[in-house]
Amino acid sequence: MSSILEQAKPLYALKDCSFTPVEGHEGGRNDIFIVRRNGENQYVLRVSALGDRSEEEYVAETELVRYLAQNDAPVADVIPSIRGNLVERITAEGKAAYVSLFSYAKGMLMSENGYRYREGAPLEEYFHNIGKALGAIHRLSKEYEPVHRRPDYFDKYNMTYLDRLFPVEYGELKRAIANRLEAFHALPKDKDSYGLVHFDFSDGNYHIDMATGAVTVFDFDNCMNCWYMFDLANLWLHNEGWTRSETDPKKRFDLMQRFFGVILQGYRTETDVSEEMLEKLPLFIDMVLIENVADEFESSAREGELPDGEDIKAPAKCLVGNIPFAGFGKG
Repeated sequence: MSSILEQAKPLYALKDCSFTPVEGHEGGRNDIFIVRRNGENQYVLRVSALGDRSEEEYVAETELVRYLAQNDAPVADVIPSIRGNLVERITAEGKAAYVSLFSYAKGMLMSENGYRYREGAPLEEYFHNIGKALGAIHRLSKEYEPVHRRPDYFDKYNMTYLDRLFPVEYGELKRAIANRLEAFHALPKDKDSYGLVHFDFSDGNYHIDMATGAVTVFDFDNCMNCWYMFDLANLWLHNEGWTRSETDPKKRFDLMQRFFGVILQGYRTETDVSEEMLEKLPLFIDMVLIENVADEFESSAREGELPDGEDIKAPAKCLVGNIPFAGFGKG
């Protein structure tokens, strides 16, 4: 890694900067460094060396981020190298690595603040602001005309791939996923429903300015062409963390629905989503569960292991048993 960093420094005029590695999370695919100049966080350097994606995919991702930033979406911009490239290919020890530099997102993760929102402001402001940030990204995605291609949902989420990924003993889960994929194929794919989405829009991938409540989104590494409802369904599912203290299932479900309603209000200040698609929210929550399960198998495969059964037990139960809303129903 030191060789890659030394090669990256002159490419981005970072010779006078310090580099602090960010501790990786389970399933992480990249090496991330906080770049400081004069003691202040200025940039994030991402090094991708797994070899599981093409250079075109990295270029397509960074082109999208650049477009969003230049059109005032609340995202951490990508910084071109001194050669004007959004992605630089570096070779170290005979292997290629792809390097990109991003602006440091102002603020902090919610987890870094103990999952407490900014003092004196209602939590509804938070939900409204993340909905508005996602709406701005989707609004611009509907207008975006890419030069390079990111994958489409079915390029990866198809039974040819998933059948190889899941061991044979997961046959019941495979059949349940195959049924969902058939339903997904019947969904509309018009420009207002389907386009480039973040595909990992959650509180681990945006910072909150605790002085103003402003949201800055980053990590478009998983972005792909998919239904815009996927990102919204992912936010619905992440509302679970805000309702854990409520033991009554119906009250908990109602809270999750209320928070999601505030997210939608913020979202609709930027772009709309049809009632027809919102009615299919349970199906899109299942789509998120499939992504979560597949990610567990992929992450484990990279480590030469099988996934922890507890990590896939709950989503698998919902998919196999046709339990809607990821099990967070009305009770």
